[in-house]
Amino acid sequence: MSGMGGSAGGGTTKWVASFTASPYLAASDAQPPSSLSGAVLRQVVRLSLGGSQLRFQFSNLSGNGNVVINSVHVALCKATPAVDSTIDTTTDKALSFSGMPNVTIEQGKEVWSDTVDFTAPPLANVTITMALGSVPQNLTAHAGSRTTSYVQAGSTDVSQASMTSAQGTDHWYFISGVDVMADASAVAAVAIGDSITDGRGSDTNHFNRWTDILSARLQADPTTKHVALVNQGIGGTNLAGSGTAAEARFARDVLGQSGVKYVIILDGVNDINGDASAQTLQGVYDKLIKQARDKGLLVYGGTITPFNGHSYYTVAHEQVRTTLNTYIRSGAFDGTIDFDKAISDGGNPPSIQAMFAEWSQKDGLHPGPAGYEAMGEAADLALFKK
Repeated sequence: MSGMGGSAGGGTTKWVASFTASPYLAASDAQPPSSLSGAVLRQVVRLSLGGSQLRFQFSNLSGNGNVVINSVHVALCKATPAVDSTIDTTTDKALSFSGMPNVTIEQGKEVWSDTVDFTAPPLANVTITMALGSVPQNLTAHAGSRTTSYVQAGSTDVSQASMTSAQGTDHWYFISGVDVMADASAVAAVAIGDSITDGRGSDTNHFNRWTDILSARLQADPTTKHVALVNQGIGGTNLAGSGTAAEARFARDVLGQSGVKYVIILDGVNDINGDASAQTLQGVYDKLIKQARDKGLLVYGGTITPFNGHSYYTVAHEQVRTTLNTYIRSGAFDGTIDFDKAISDGGNPPSIQAMFAEWSQKDGLHPGPAGYEAMGEAADLALFKK
């Protein structure tokens, strides 16, 4: 599809990423409650930038066979404060793929839908409902959805007002991106990282990761409301290495996103736990900074938050974290978001402030909702005016 198009006012428009979920192989603990073959699957995502024309990306990158989608509908979910399976049926629209209502996604491939006329305001919650044919054993998923998806076996009804009798599961499957057709001035910021970017410790169905908080701030400010923010965090992953490490997926997950201008890297704590050296991780930071700058992007470093009180903590690991944070603050990046300063208690050794560490599985590593709010408030919006 073309990246640019005309507009009624004679200017140009372009595709800009408004939602992303980095796709990877669903592990044993991220399997759906029942087979997705022959089922209806309803999933809710939150856009950052709004628009009146959208396109949706579906991924089978990890599949060991084809994914057959018989139909897909999209609609707004207006449930608040927590999203659920209900849709506003007056907004329900069918997607098409090369003019057809169905599509087969070959293993290892991704597809975009045709452009659909669909009005979504900024920060809209959009429900994507698929009637699936056959799916492979290996499912392409995003385990850390922090939102409930709904599986109705033996159904083809993609327009039902609610799916209260469906089985729920807190994972996303196949859906990996939503672009909006936006004004030529619009741009995207992509956040890449591990579970702290993916939002472990945030509230399910409330969209209160640090990226959600920052996205709302960007949309509330007239001078930054043209900036989308998309989340490419994956829990349990590394900065350095292959597979789902940021180093390996940077080209697809960051550089390959529509309209990207800014990059935020908050990554490395899992590498530190694996005894990676500060020198090794600095080398990967430098590599990603160069890749981003070679594409004309601005790249911002997020300081690594404290983990005293978690099994990751050792004196040696804390020293690597401190060394890396000194480097991140040194000017190596085009700017810094000091997440460490935002939620640290300043102790010796530092921990996450008690009020920012609270959630149902408080562990000393992952912030709770209040911590993510503080992290989302820590970014200077001037970074997104450059």
